[in-house]
Amino acid sequence: MTVISLLGAAPDTGNLGVSALSRSVALGIRERIPDVDLCIFDNGRGIRTDHLQTGSERWPVRRCGLSNSRRFYRSESLAHMQLSQVLPGFRNPGVMAIEQSRAVLDISGGDSFTDLYGAHRFALITKPKLIALRANRPLILLPQTYGPFREKKSRAQAEDIVRRCHSAWARDTESFAILRELLGSDFDEERHRCGVDVAFMLPAVAPPKVDDSLRPWLCGQSEETVGLNVSGLIYNGGRDAARRYGITADYPLALKRLIQRMLAESSVNILLLPHVQASPDQCESDLRACRNLIACLGPGVSDRVKVLEDQYNEMEIKWVIAQMQWFCGTRMHSTIAALSSGVPTAAIAYSDKTRGVFASCGQQAQVFDPRNLETADLVDGVFHAFQQRVMLRQPLQQRLPSVLAQARAQMDAIAASCAPEPSAVPA
Repeated sequence: MTVISLLGAAPDTGNLGVSALSRSVALGIRERIPDVDLCIFDNGRGIRTDHLQTGSERWPVRRCGLSNSRRFYRSESLAHMQLSQVLPGFRNPGVMAIEQSRAVLDISGGDSFTDLYGAHRFALITKPKLIALRANRPLILLPQTYGPFREKKSRAQAEDIVRRCHSAWARDTESFAILRELLGSDFDEERHRCGVDVAFMLPAVAPPKVDDSLRPWLCGQSEETVGLNVSGLIYNGGRDAARRYGITADYPLALKRLIQRMLAESSVNILLLPHVQASPDQCESDLRACRNLIACLGPGVSDRVKVLEDQYNEMEIKWVIAQMQWFCGTRMHSTIAALSSGVPTAAIAYSDKTRGVFASCGQQAQVFDPRNLETADLVDGVFHAFQQRVMLRQPLQQRLPSVLAQARAQMDAIAASCAPEPSAVPA
C-alpha cells in the first residue's frame, strides 16, 4: 500500500468548492495509484474509515481530524500534533499518518494560502505544512493560489514553506507569478510548475432524484434555463462584508436588477444555485441568500425563477450546472463546474484569483469585479455577457480540451511524485 496524506481539502465543510477539490484529488490519485491508502484530514474527531465512490467501485479511505483548537489535549488539535513531534513518547495519530506517508499533498482550500483571512486561519493553513516538513515527508503543494500576504511575518513564513517543499504548483499564470516571486533565486522549473485547478477533473453525476418542478428545466423539456450562484457571504453580510472585501457595488441590488432585466428582455428560466451548504441561519449560507433574493423579486416570478432547494454533493451540483445554457457565479468553484462542462460562464468576483482561473479557458473578459464597478455598470456588464452566451460557447468548448489535458497531465506528474520507486529487476 502507498500511504498518502491530503491536507487542506476537508470534505466536510459544506463548501462544495472545497469538496470538489478533495474528491478530484482523491479520484485522480486513486486512478493512478490503485493501491493507495489515502488519509484525508478533515474537521472530525480522531481517525475514521470512510469510502469514496469511483463509478461502480467503492473504495476505503481514512479520515483524520485536524483543527486549530485551543483544546491542546485533543489529538486533532494542531498544538497536540506539534507537541508530539518534540516530546519523546508523545504520540499523535495524525502525525503518525503523516510520518507513514510516501508524500503529503496540500491544497490550502484552493485559495487560503494567504493572510487575508486573519491570523487564526493563516495558522490553520500553515501549521499542517510545517508538521509535514518537520516529519521530513515530501510536501507537494497542489495547484492553488498563493497570497496576497499583507504582513511581513506571514510572507516570510510562506517563502520558507515554498522553498522547503518537494514541489509546488500554481493553478493559473497569475498565481504562478506570485509563486516565482516568493521563491526568488530558489525557483526551479522542475519543482515549481504552473497548472490548472484540479476541480476541472471533477466528474459530473446525475442526482438520484430531481424535484418534479425542476425536471423540465434540467432535462431540456422547457425554454432555455440559465443558472445563477449567489454568495451568502456577500449577500447576507451586507455592508460589513462589502467593507471587508472592498466592494463598492450593491451586490444584492445588482442581482435583483440583473434578474429583472433577464426576465423582461428574454424568455429564459433562472435557477438560483447554492454552492455553500451552511445552515440557513448562518451568514455563509448560499441557500438563505437565494431565498431572500427570490423573495425580493415578488410572487410574480415564481414560474420563471426557482431555487435549488435540494442538497446535492459536489458531483451532482456539477451535473445540474452542466444542464444550464449560461451560468453566472460568485463562488469561484461554481463557475469552474460550469467552465469545465463547456457552459458559457460569467463571474461576479471580488478576488483576483477568479480572473486567473478564467484566463486558463480564455474567458477572462467574463469576470466582473464589484470592487471596481458601480452597481449599474456591474449589471450592464453581466447582462451583456448573458446576451453573448451563444457566441461565447464555441470559443470555450474549443479551448476546453487543452485545459482538461493539462489537468490530467499535472495529475500524472503529481502521482508520479507520490508513487514508490519501482523495485529493482534482478540481474
